[in-house]
Amino acid sequence: MEREPMRIREGYLVKKGSMFNTWKPMWVVLLEDGIEFYKRKADNSPKGMIPLKGSSVHSPCQDFGKRMFVFKLTVAKQQDHFFQAAYLEERDAWVRDIKKAIHHIDGGQRFTRKSTRKSIRLPETINLSALYLSMKDPEKGIKELKLEKDKRVFNHCFTGSCVIDWLVSSSSIRNRKEGLLLASSLLSEGYLQPAGDTSKAAAEGLSDTPFLDLSDAYYYFPDSGFFCEGYSSDDDVVLKEEFRGTIVKQGCLLKQGHRRKNWKVRKFVLRDDPAYLHYYDPAGGEEPLGAIHLRGCVVTAVEDMPDTKKYDADNILFEIITANEIHYYLQAASSTERTEWIKAIQSVSRTGK
Repeated sequence: MEREPMRIREGYLVKKGSMFNTWKPMWVVLLEDGIEFYKRKADNSPKGMIPLKGSSVHSPCQDFGKRMFVFKLTVAKQQDHFFQAAYLEERDAWVRDIKKAIHHIDGGQRFTRKSTRKSIRLPETINLSALYLSMKDPEKGIKELKLEKDKRVFNHCFTGSCVIDWLVSSSSIRNRKEGLLLASSLLSEGYLQPAGDTSKAAAEGLSDTPFLDLSDAYYYFPDSGFFCEGYSSDDDVVLKEEFRGTIVKQGCLLKQGHRRKNWKVRKFVLRDDPAYLHYYDPAGGEEPLGAIHLRGCVVTAVEDMPDTKKYDADNILFEIITANEIHYYLQAASSTERTEWIKAIQSVSRTGK
């Protein structure tokens, strides 16, 4: 049976259209042999696929003076594809992994992460690919469930405890400690993906182990059709516990409404624990009108939006895409202020709870 290509990296990037000078957020998946891009993370079918064999990547890319953190991928047929990351480190990480994937596929080698087996000391006899296929067996494998947490519904996923239970019952390990090592290796190699704040934080190094043997840590198979559903409105529900954190940044921004697409000035307060961006009526009032949960979000600079021309918004717009797929469009007063907000939100989204 042919092995599924490993997912090396995935996340939101802003991609330039192939025919028109339009830039749109896309969910981008770097595989061993190509790059797939989707309109939304929850979509099952990609909008397109870029083969990596014979390609080259260029960074930094200065083709678009108003856009920061852009890199260019030139395929074998000399067609260029442009992607924009949210910040410098993110762009460099994508470029590093793409270059490595191109090097491996051009050399006829398989992409591997060198540190995996050595760091967690797995026996060389363990075949992760075969184990992955067993875990996905419809009859004897891990059962995919519909789970709910933090006002979000996670479809086609399972808990970390279920993974360890299955490994123990299938005699793949002797105890749950060994199960953590094996599951961490499956996670590192891309056979499992984290879903939700708890498991994502662990995978990003914010826990003692990258994989969690917990009933509230969710995971999914990369090709399972996983998607997450959230609930939102213009005035998102604000809980009292959201006000524990330290204020990282505050100030006024223009915010686009979800339904009417009208723009209003709001006072924004960025907190780090939990990671929330609250917005208020600038005329006064202690109670916020709503809140944007930032844990696991993506924030990118935006250039062209038809609804913003009357505000002369060139080069000062940015977009927040939350973990449960909600899009917020905001406008700063200057390019410098926009950069400050993007950096502050990115910092809180990676470290806040």
